[in-house]
Amino acid sequence: MTGEVARVALPSRSVDSRLIVVARAQRAEDYDAVLDVLIDAGIRSVELTLTTPGTFDHFPRLLAQFGGAADLGIGTVTSSDQLSRAVDAGAHYLVTPITSAEFVQQATDAGVPIVPGGLTPTELFASWSAGASAVKIFPAGQVGPAYLKDLRGPFPDLVAVPSGGVDLDGAAAWLAAGAVAVSVGGPLLGDAFAGGDLVALRDRAQAFVEVCAR
Repeated sequence: MTGEVARVALPSRSVDSRLIVVARAQRAEDYDAVLDVLIDAGIRSVELTLTTPGTFDHFPRLLAQFGGAADLGIGTVTSSDQLSRAVDAGAHYLVTPITSAEFVQQATDAGVPIVPGGLTPTELFASWSAGASAVKIFPAGQVGPAYLKDLRGPFPDLVAVPSGGVDLDGAAAWLAAGAVAVSVGGPLLGDAFAGGDLVALRDRAQAFVEVCAR
């Protein structure tokens, strides 16, 4: 199946680190200090969400400052226009919470990796067979790592990234079950975007980096 469709590979830093941090801030200006700590702690892939106002406008600055050290993706893409803007902005990869063959084709034509979300076998297979770089099992906390083992029966080539409710123990379990990487938000970021302790953030980030290291 893998050889039958065009498929853009996930960025190497994201795959090698096996960890993607989903950064959902109240405003785009809050990204800077948090990303500085995350990347210094060893995080090599960050998904910036479009539910954060100003993400597109602020992205060039983040790319210039951090793009040399980490993959910066744009997530929560829910329209073709957003996808085009993300590609034009230079996103290293794209993430969408939905299953859309059209989005997969649009991203593939642009040469940018895309990770569409889904939960059911039908949704995940639809994205994978359309040429997705990987599929996002979302919300992963509703099914658990054993779900990926079950999916590997009919879909042995499926490249999956669980997202939603993945904590430190869950990260290890999902990776052991065969996930190419885990997508982590709240359990790692905690209250960092609400004025929380950045030293504590660094400690949490380093703990996730260590668990996800090969």
